[in-house]
Amino acid sequence: MRRPVHGFTLIELVAAITILGLALAAVMPDVSAWLRNQRIRNMAESMQSGLQRARAEAVRRNVPVTFWLVNLTDAQTLNNDCTVSATGTSWVVSLDNPAGKCGTAPSATEDPRLVVAHNAGGGSPIAIAGTRADLSTSASRVTFDGFGRIATASVGTDLHALAIAYPSGSGSTDDRPLRIEITPGGQIRLCDPAVSGTDARRCDYTVPTTPAPSSGSTSS
Repeated sequence: MRRPVHGFTLIELVAAITILGLALAAVMPDVSAWLRNQRIRNMAESMQSGLQRARAEAVRRNVPVTFWLVNLTDAQTLNNDCTVSATGTSWVVSLDNPAGKCGTAPSATEDPRLVVAHNAGGGSPIAIAGTRADLSTSASRVTFDGFGRIATASVGTDLHALAIAYPSGSGSTDDRPLRIEITPGGQIRLCDPAVSGTDARRCDYTVPTTPAPSSGSTSS
């Protein structure tokens, strides 16, 4: 005789779905936090890549090359409506000031002698804050010389730190903001302000007890 085939009863099916739903609900906060922090890291790695490209080009060409933070009027398009800004989420590597010229094709002769440009894209949820080494005075650019160092004339005024995080008021307690630091010698490193001590991920720049006086400018 053929054995009867046993399936799931409706009660068993409902119980299994309920358990699966509870398990998914338990891991969802972790997945959400991971996605948020991955957006921060992606933006940080893009900025780090741009800085490294600027430094490499300065050494290769043996001329000063600058990394610029820029804002775009149309966030979807890297065009000539761009402005240099210490809070810009897009960036340009060029030999001359790219303000109003970000849509120019890369060229060794045509102003702004653009090397490469990156559009962060529309709707980016990440905020950028470029500062000098004191972390209180904003800066929007850093120029590397032919030795790969921050150009001597710009050491005190150029970008030394880039904070990458969600805008104030839209963050989460699980967020891990990151920072990029550039030393006067031109070393570029990605660090985590939340760690300290001997942890290799720690940041070297700290806010001084008495911040350096501001130049009155929001960018340089």
